[in-house]
Amino acid sequence: MNARFTLMLTMAMFVAAASRAQAAADAQSTVRVYIGTVTGRGPSKGIYRVDLDRAAGKLGEVTLAGEAVNPGFIALHPNGQFLYSVGQQPSPDKTNPGTVTAYSIDSASGDLRTLNQQASGGVGPAYVMVDRAGRNVLVANYSGSSAAVLPLAADGTLEAASCVVRHEGSSVNPKRQESPHPHSIYLDAANRFAFVPDLGLDKVMIYRFDGNEGNLAANEPAFVKLPPGSGPRHFAFHPDGQHAYAINELASTVTAMDYDPQSGALVPRQTISTLPPGANAEQLGNTTADIHVHPSGRFVYGSNRGHNSIAIFAIDEESKTLAPLGYQGEGIKTPRNFGIDPSGNFLLVANLDGDNLSLFRIDRSTGQLAPTGSTAEVSKPMCVKFLAAAP
Repeated sequence: MNARFTLMLTMAMFVAAASRAQAAADAQSTVRVYIGTVTGRGPSKGIYRVDLDRAAGKLGEVTLAGEAVNPGFIALHPNGQFLYSVGQQPSPDKTNPGTVTAYSIDSASGDLRTLNQQASGGVGPAYVMVDRAGRNVLVANYSGSSAAVLPLAADGTLEAASCVVRHEGSSVNPKRQESPHPHSIYLDAANRFAFVPDLGLDKVMIYRFDGNEGNLAANEPAFVKLPPGSGPRHFAFHPDGQHAYAINELASTVTAMDYDPQSGALVPRQTISTLPPGANAEQLGNTTADIHVHPSGRFVYGSNRGHNSIAIFAIDEESKTLAPLGYQGEGIKTPRNFGIDPSGNFLLVANLDGDNLSLFRIDRSTGQLAPTGSTAEVSKPMCVKFLAAAP
């Protein structure tokens, strides 16, 4: 009797342990994605969420996480408890002041609860990020010619902007570069320097960042100049922390650069087209949007709007310059932001005019993208962000 009881207890403990292990494996295989959208141009009501089952390579059902007005670009706090979005609120004088909104994330459901809202420091905010220490939000205001820092309180709420820097100047394209247009903002791995690709100036502006004071100060060098008419839009560091890549909206190119983490200096080494040989960007109506480096440091991906594709590049092991590997366009229509999941196995595209997300599996040996056949319907998606911080 005792032996039988001991056996039954052992089996029960084994089953319980197996159940816990399976639950942990299931949790690890599933990653939540938040989606920023354009409202007012379709049925979208704000920020949505969807789960990606990485074991099955399949997207779940899209659910409204929180109502918002034009939350085009979003960012997640490093602790996974808060989300921030930029947008514009209607105003009587039609200046459409830019805003940043803070939300708390319900750990169980994934739903969002609005915490508070602050002015973004300019008109037309196009990008938002949280610094690596989780102490500040940084914003690029496209139409306001400015970048700003908004400190964060311990409860995740936003404080008023502690710093706003304004750009001046223009470049060669009279329609798109008549004034500065800061399109995004990034920090290096050490949280010491901030980089602002300015489409209107053909420059990536460089600032010294003080996270304790929430301040941006002019660096020396103050910027890196890119070829006239490039229109730098987004930016990505190589995992080695000594190289970076800017995707240029107007020229449909990517510029590879060396990076000095001590001085913040960027030195261009190569500029390469995001389009196939012979393709005409003007005839295609092509402009680029987003860029990401694969976690392995072996590949770069960039989105083409007009050609409707993700351009794929190999990274040279020594020079970190790029060589084209091909293009994936299946099911892609006006790709804006896209993301690589934390495991490095999937790439998720936000198709603005396709009104959906399309999921691709990444071949980690070749960099190629294979359609999974899994899509998720959502109106006017602009931005996707993965909540999981680990594979």
